[in-house]
Amino acid sequence: MKEEIAHLQTAAEAWSPERVLHWAFDTFGNTVAISSAFGAEGMVLIDIVSRVRQNFRLFTLDTEFLFPETYNLMDQVEQKYGVTIERVYSLLAPEEQERVHGPALWQQHADQCCDVRKVEPLRRKLGELQAWITSIRREQTTARASAGKIEWDDKFGLVKINPIADWNAKQVWQYIRAHDTPYNALHDRGYPSIGCTHCTRAVRPGEDPRAGRWSGSSKTECGLHIIQGQSNPPEADA
Repeated sequence: MKEEIAHLQTAAEAWSPERVLHWAFDTFGNTVAISSAFGAEGMVLIDIVSRVRQNFRLFTLDTEFLFPETYNLMDQVEQKYGVTIERVYSLLAPEEQERVHGPALWQQHADQCCDVRKVEPLRRKLGELQAWITSIRREQTTARASAGKIEWDDKFGLVKINPIADWNAKQVWQYIRAHDTPYNALHDRGYPSIGCTHCTRAVRPGEDPRAGRWSGSSKTECGLHIIQGQSNPPEADA
């Protein structure tokens, strides 16, 4: 499969998101699922998928530290698109994490907190699948700049599909407005990128759109989309 994907990767760059998704579902059926954190890009992808396929799998990494607005949006998604979100949790409940690793792990060791609450749960979930679909875009961070629309994920050992990798932020919001796509209310309050409550703040005028993630540190990624062997780039997560 890895060799097949390498052969297809260049051709897929000319494909529309819809064609990429048709290929994904035709190829993998029920063994492909969408991963979403329900950001603006994620909502666009979910809406596009709903127009391509009636029944689809959608999962999220519920860190149990998400904003109330994010949980409200998840309820809207289930109602609007008729899908049941597969919620994936850490093996450690927040209370157990504090007992094992100490209080406020996200302040002391942010990468370890992301590993416990996101990376390890994702690895377990992807073990059920042959491919996963994400809403990452190349312009978001340097770690994502080389993302292909279809690629082999060496880190997790399966096919990774990024249908809107070549979109910019303007295209994302044009789609949302044109299709009346629901989105997180925090976007209207200065939160262009939304993660856990402890590690996300509103962005000030003139700041990078991702400056509100892990503010005050060089961390820019939770680790889900960092290529094996790639370091966390020193600049300011769909």
